[in-house]
Amino acid sequence: MASEKGFEALHREALVVDSHNDTVVSHIRRGNLGLDGLPAKDRERRNGTVAFLRGMFDAATRQGEAQIDFPKMRAGGVDAAFFAVDVTRAWKNYLTYALDALGYFEEEVERLEGEALIARSAGDVLRAKQDGRLAAILVVENSDGLEGSLNVLRMLHRVGVRSIGLTHNPRSWAADGNGEGSGGSGLTQFGRRLVEEMNRLGVLVDVSHIGERGFRDVMEVTRRPVIASHSNCKAVCDHPRNLDDRQIVALANNGGVMGVTFVPGFVDAQAPTLERLLDHVDHAVKLVGPDHVGIGSDFDGGGTALKDATEFPRITEGLLRRGYGEGDVRKILGENHLRVLKEAIG
Repeated sequence: MASEKGFEALHREALVVDSHNDTVVSHIRRGNLGLDGLPAKDRERRNGTVAFLRGMFDAATRQGEAQIDFPKMRAGGVDAAFFAVDVTRAWKNYLTYALDALGYFEEEVERLEGEALIARSAGDVLRAKQDGRLAAILVVENSDGLEGSLNVLRMLHRVGVRSIGLTHNPRSWAADGNGEGSGGSGLTQFGRRLVEEMNRLGVLVDVSHIGERGFRDVMEVTRRPVIASHSNCKAVCDHPRNLDDRQIVALANNGGVMGVTFVPGFVDAQAPTLERLLDHVDHAVKLVGPDHVGIGSDFDGGGTALKDATEFPRITEGLLRRGYGEGDVRKILGENHLRVLKEAIG
């Protein structure tokens, strides 16, 4: 077992990437909370589409702390995170909802000057780490945010979006989500064109939430690595949102990465502990090796098996305790996601 100093030193030296959170919308619904964890000034001016459509959390929820903000990322040694905007609940307002949330986040990055940067390339992630800044990758979760238009994809790429989740649980313009059941259809014609255009522009394809047929179609169409940003192993926990062994092998053959996630129901139906979470890492590594596994918390969106971003070092400690070598720990913590970013977005 590594000493406390040993795992902490490794964790701070390593590049740590969290491939999924729902923090932006969570902060808006907490009363336009700042990413510094403090109430923002002139909060009413910041009210937009998300606040209007979704409303504020109830008082009890607002009193609880968000799981990710910039101070918590620093405390937990999280160097880069995928900040996703899930547009699924924004019926008939998908694109405006996405832009509102992305604009909110961009303003926060600008307001907290020097604290973080919006990463448009893998190189930006590395430079942020070297400069002592945090890196944020902008994500639209659910391709309905494109309103069926590849022109919108082009413009979202221009404003900094570097990953898109093709579906949430229901059907989208691109494909059926996993919530449609085993009879769901695969990629639509738009979905196929979308994957091809994402490959061309340099936007990372995310297959978390997609149905089985859509997953297979993506693997046939894509020419770049993809991620399952927040999904676990079905062999360890039989949940519709988790990946079966065939999917994990296909993802590895594609050169992609699965982000093991902290959603209790995806970890274990009875005991969603850190040890069970690490069992998912073990299973995937035994199946396809250490080059295709990462971490995707789903903080502020249901990832409560760990309290918040400050607890990320517990993962490093747990991996070392289970006998993982330093090189493999570094891969799982962030180097695998960095490789995919480099190959998919440049």
